[in-house]
Amino acid sequence: MNTLKAEKRSMDVKAKKLRREGYVVGNVFGREIEGSIPVKMPRGEVEKFLKVDGKGSQIMLDIEGTQYDVLIKDIAYNPIAGGIDEIDFQALVSNEMVHSVAEMVFENHEKILSGVFQVDLEEIAYKAYPSAIVDKVRIDVGDMKVGDVIRVKDLPLAADKDVHITTDLEAVVASVVAVHNVPEAEEETEEAEAETK
Repeated sequence: MNTLKAEKRSMDVKAKKLRREGYVVGNVFGREIEGSIPVKMPRGEVEKFLKVDGKGSQIMLDIEGTQYDVLIKDIAYNPIAGGIDEIDFQALVSNEMVHSVAEMVFENHEKILSGVFQVDLEEIAYKAYPSAIVDKVRIDVGDMKVGDVIRVKDLPLAADKDVHITTDLEAVVASVVAVHNVPEAEEETEEAEAETK
């Protein structure tokens, strides 16, 4: 498990000022934390960290020497500045289920030669105890053919008794559809309509 260092943040200093000084702000909340702990982290460290871990990842947060087992609950990006504004962390309690999401990672989709590979779900929502948290679900889709569909219930995560999936089990995660040449079809319809007039 990776560790990210953070410092407690004084609420007297505005988040905007801290961001200008090169920090990412955040909050740590959880059942055993009264209110929340406002934190700040050096932007460079956060960006390096997020190359490996993302939303839904379980990490160790070191706040001035105190270790917290946390879940990265939310990441707020600033599209204008092109950086990260804020990260929220949920402190985990071993006997308490938490809501989280797992990112779908489709492997070998470039091997699909017939049809078009379509992704319908980018992440799956679930509840689990800290020991069963996953941040990525990897699926090898290289053997998929036109007409093949992967549903949430088909994922290995759905078979894990320690994980309670909250996304609809019948929801389509990915599929391979036949290639349709749409413009020609539209022209034929227009011609047919012209003939009937």
